[in-house]
This record gives sequence, structure tokens and C-alpha cells, in this order.
Amino acid sequence: QVQLVESGGGTVQAGGSLRLSCVVSGRPFSRYPMAWFGQAPGLEREFVAAINWSGATTYYEDSVKGRFTISRDIVKNTVTLQMNSMKPADTAVYYCAARLSGPAALVPVSQEGYNYWGQGTQVTVSL
Repeated sequence: QVQLVESGGGTVQAGGSLRLSCVVSGRPFSRYPMAWFGQAPGLEREFVAAINWSGATTYYEDSVKGRFTISRDIVKNTVTLQMNSMKPADTAVYYCAARLSGPAALVPVSQEGYNYWGQGTQVTVSL
């Protein structure tokens, strides 16, 4: 019954911005770690950013540090990824992920650490 639905993807020119959103349904409280992963064609799904249960602690892949910001709204059961100063290398399908089991205090930065995934939203950065 738990579902994650991403939105906000699209096409943007290099240097522009996009804001991705992920809504969690089927669970009343969003007090668990969540993350964003990106997958380019032919490549492995890679970690982008993660956030702890409260939103007080965040983690970023080095290439997006200083450009992307992950945040969450506990009441609305949403997590967002603000992407600024975007580069063509950011082009990928972005997936929202959540860990709804295990210690809520842990924040995984790998696919294996999450057990619920959205369908993904395409992000394309043009030259």
C-alpha cells in the first residue's frame, strides 16, 4: 500500500534549476530516512542525496554538493530535491526512496539501504 510518487522532472538549460517532489502515501507518518538517486542510460543507479527522519541531517554526493538541496515536510509526507546550477551530467531519471524498516536514525547512502522506491521522473539538462 505504501507508494512513492515523484514529480517535477523536465528539461532545463545548463545553469538552470528544477525542483523535484516525492509524496509518500499509505503511511501516516514520514519519520524515516529518505533519499534521491539518479540513473543515466546504461549506468547504475547512483546516490544523490539523503535526509534523516527529522530533516535535521542531510547527505550529498560530492558532484552535487553546493548545488542540490534535499528537504522534507513531515506533516505533508513529502521530500524535495532543489537542483540549482544544473549541468548536462545531471541528466538522469531521478528516483525517490524510503527506508520504512530498521532503525530510523540510520541514513543509508546506497540502494541496498532502502526498501521502497518511486517510479522515477526524467530530468534532462541541455547545453
